[in-house]
Amino acid sequence: MANSDDKNTRSFSSLVVDGMERAPSRAMLHAVGFKNEDFKKPQIGIASTWSMVTPCNMHINNLADNAAKGVDNASGKAVIFNTITISDGISMGTEGMKYSLVSREVIADSIETVVGCQGFDGVVAIGGCDKNMPGCMIAISRLNRPAIFVYGGTILPGCHKDKKLDVVSVFEAVGARANDKIDDAELAAIEEKAIPGAGSCGGMYTANTMASAIEALGMSLPNSSAQAAISEDKRLDCERAGAAVLELLKKDIKPSDIMTKKAFENAITIIIALGGSTNAVLHIIAMANAAHVDITLDSFTRIGANVPMLADLKPSGRYQMAELIEIGGIQPLMKILLDQGLLHGDCLTVTGKTLAENLADVAPYPDGQDMIHSLDNPIKKDSHLAILYGNLATEGSVAKITGKEGLVFTGSAKVFEAEEEALQSILKGDIVKGDVIVVRYEGPKGGPGMREMLSPTAAVMGKGLGQEVALITDGRFSGGTHGFVVGHITPEAHEGGTLAIVENGDQITIDAESKKLTLHVKGEIINQRLQSWKQPEPKYTRGVLSKYAKLVSSASTGAVTDN
Repeated sequence: MANSDDKNTRSFSSLVVDGMERAPSRAMLHAVGFKNEDFKKPQIGIASTWSMVTPCNMHINNLADNAAKGVDNASGKAVIFNTITISDGISMGTEGMKYSLVSREVIADSIETVVGCQGFDGVVAIGGCDKNMPGCMIAISRLNRPAIFVYGGTILPGCHKDKKLDVVSVFEAVGARANDKIDDAELAAIEEKAIPGAGSCGGMYTANTMASAIEALGMSLPNSSAQAAISEDKRLDCERAGAAVLELLKKDIKPSDIMTKKAFENAITIIIALGGSTNAVLHIIAMANAAHVDITLDSFTRIGANVPMLADLKPSGRYQMAELIEIGGIQPLMKILLDQGLLHGDCLTVTGKTLAENLADVAPYPDGQDMIHSLDNPIKKDSHLAILYGNLATEGSVAKITGKEGLVFTGSAKVFEAEEEALQSILKGDIVKGDVIVVRYEGPKGGPGMREMLSPTAAVMGKGLGQEVALITDGRFSGGTHGFVVGHITPEAHEGGTLAIVENGDQITIDAESKKLTLHVKGEIINQRLQSWKQPEPKYTRGVLSKYAKLVSSASTGAVTDN
């Protein structure tokens, strides 16, 4: 693109920098490196989630520089700015984890604020840790200016005794140590070797799930989801994204042209085929809400009835994202699904082409690979994400059941009012075969913040109880969680949902076949207990968690704050 003064490509920046009266604005921008000719170029904001808070994001400053180079080489003017990130993996199991889902909203609000204030004509958003992806996408939807999302990339696996490791290996090692399956030295060795460098957690956990979903949605360049954080491919992905935004600007292609209902259905299809995180349900609904697209819990049930789980990826499978990259990433999988009629090929993408056009020349996976199963030999013939209703979840809940745990579980409730209580009980050996661990008051309002339960679920796995114990909660699960688990129970306990009145010893059934979550207590007794129940006082009365609790919607509608 030439150094054009075409207001169509500068519809926002021209209001900030054009004309005599904008001289003070230009003076400020001269100080940050603008030349006179830059004021005639489209301005592209580069939203960087760089931080030394977590290895997921520690490299993103370099990626932002690469994206800016792509913009500048395409005759735009890049302006890099920061937003926040937090680390789920570091804060997991602590009070600090309550800020995790909140950070999605802070990221979205901050990107919208900067782009809206500064008058950027387009956006490249680069995210690493879990909440970065939906946070960036919610902002992109609200702004509806030409934009591309770039995934910061996956971490490479650690290694100990010829076994590949990731962060979940450490969480599960804690349970193994509590059960005396390993000693302190072994735990320390796993801890030191599990995270070898930069990049997001290595399995098909939430970060890799959402990156894959956004690529299928059409908002990332092809292969952006399947590149190592530190790689030439990722550097080039950023440069190409910078250049591609200028092409979107020239063609006047906006996020609303790409993020249609069909595109969201494509994203859901990929999440299911990959065996992705339960968090994707929450985030996809929130992203769709921002895009004014009608996606609900029941969309996952409808699509999941016809889409098989094909990927043998962690946490329930054997392989990491780095190994999927070696055989071609998700593009060959998308081609398989498209050829089977399971993807909408006519959806527009940030390349300016349709999904089908992007996939036309994609080569198949190499012969002999067993990471991505064929359609006639799926890991599970339908979705691993089961949306359960019943007297315990009248507005819905989300289970992650691959079939390896079985499809039906009935057990006796052991009730905990917070995650920490449950974890200590598991580590002390108080949880036994046939228990249903009930963790409540961890929902969006009750937590507040809807903490992820990786610590207790990993401890269950480490204890060797993965097929003998279930866990249900109005909180969430990490993408690294596996086992018989149900989260996002709504209405949440703090809002007077049935979960609030479950008692120790009550029988509970999780049925992924009939899609039911049932408390085996008579209706009149449930009503009596609810009449005696009193809503707890808010845990926070000031600050961001208090504001969040007042604004946030139910998990069943995405836990959004801008309805």
